[in-house]
This record gives sequence, C-alpha cells and structure tokens, in this order.
Amino acid sequence: MKTYQGYILDLDGTTYVGSNRLPLSEQFIHYLDRSKRQYLFMTNNATRPVSTIYNQLKVDLQLPVEISQIYTSAVAAIEYLQENYERSSRVFVLGEDFLKAEVQKAGYAVTDSNQAQVVLQALDRHLNYQRLTLACQCLLNGADFIVTNRDRLIPTELGLAPSSGAITRFLMEASEKDPFLIGKPSPSIVESAVRRMNLNKDQVLMIGDNYQTDIQAGHLAGVDTCLVLTGVTAKEDVSNFSYQPSYIINDLGELIGS
Repeated sequence: MKTYQGYILDLDGTTYVGSNRLPLSEQFIHYLDRSKRQYLFMTNNATRPVSTIYNQLKVDLQLPVEISQIYTSAVAAIEYLQENYERSSRVFVLGEDFLKAEVQKAGYAVTDSNQAQVVLQALDRHLNYQRLTLACQCLLNGADFIVTNRDRLIPTELGLAPSSGAITRFLMEASEKDPFLIGKPSPSIVESAVRRMNLNKDQVLMIGDNYQTDIQAGHLAGVDTCLVLTGVTAKEDVSNFSYQPSYIINDLGELIGS
C-alpha cells in the first residue's frame, strides 16, 4: 500500500460502531499519532457539538485527538457560509439549537422570517409544519438552499427514523429547488478537509465503512479511498458499484505499518 501523509477517518462504523469500541481502529489511530501523520475525523452529523465528539474520542476512547481534528458537516457548512456570503446575510436555520448558535457565533443574522437570503437545513428532531412552511417560503422567495447532509435515515433506540435527507426531499418537492450539499457524498467536505491539512490530494487517504457516503465522497474529491468492512457496506456488495475503492480491508489494523 502507498504511504500517505494525511488520513480522513469516518467515525461511526469506522472508528467505533455505535457504543461498541473497535480496538484495532484505536491501535491504528495511535500508530498514526506516533508516526506524526496528519489525520482528521469526519462525520455528517450536524446535531452534535464538536466538543461532545471530542469528549467521546478523548475521554471515552482515550484517543490522541485535538478539537481541530474533528470535522463535521456543521463546521464545513459554517466555513462555506463564511467563504460565500457576507456577514450581513440573513440565514434561516432549519436545524437544532446547536446549529443556530454556531451560525450566530459566525456573525450571521439568524432569522425566523420568510425573507432570508440563505436556508441552511440539517436534521431537526423538533421540526414542525410552521418551520417547514417558513423554510419553503424563503426558498420560493429566492433564498439559496444549503444542506449539511442528505442521510435518509438515522438509527434510534426505537429503530430507524427519518433523517436530514427526508427533510431535504420535502423542501425540494415543495420549492422545486435543488440544494448545495455540504456533507458526504459531496466532494466539498473532503476537499475542505484536504485544505485544512495543507496537503495535496494525492497525499491523502479517505477511510470509511459506507460506500455510498465515505467512498463516493473521496472518489468525487479525487483522493484515494479505503473501504473498511466494519460497518455498513459488505464486501460482496462492492462488485455492484461502478467505482472500486483503492483498497478494501477487514479492519484498520491492516493499515498499521503502512
């Protein structure tokens, strides 16, 4: 296997699986730290503060990680706003309180009117019809449509539940407007992560367990990809896909020493 200077690691299914630890994944991350390689943890989740994820990785899993090494679709969305919109822009946030606070912290005016210039949509587990209507009216009035991620379903204690992508489909149907996607499988978040590490694309490996999100995002961004068989995608499914990952491994322990 080629030697890389930077690694982008998915979280659930790759670094851990739900509440279950993956010891070989943890050993690989410690190996990267000892080898002075750069690495980022990436997730589509836009409902959890970076500090919460940091505590999980640092305290619960005892991994060598800094807050700056955690890159969520919420963080990437804020960066996208900062790169493309004046601070005077009015933003309607269809998401949870954490995301609204982050948009305000970045200097934008979060509005609840239907005259916003941008609709930023994520998973909102407290959503109601009034909020959906306001978001739709903003889009019909010409607002730009930005989505943190289009994950269709999310696992819960009671089974699968609608996720951010289900809300996106509602707004797309009502407004007849397509969104700009921030999170995986969009290449945008991977390209931003590569810039964060100040590396070239050929120096970076994208590692994840989900072909449809992790591997597709890496492929579209032009970086090498590694599918790890500890999560969503099974090995027998890979032959059905048009693009083949650069590498397929059973667990991250296989990368130790590479």
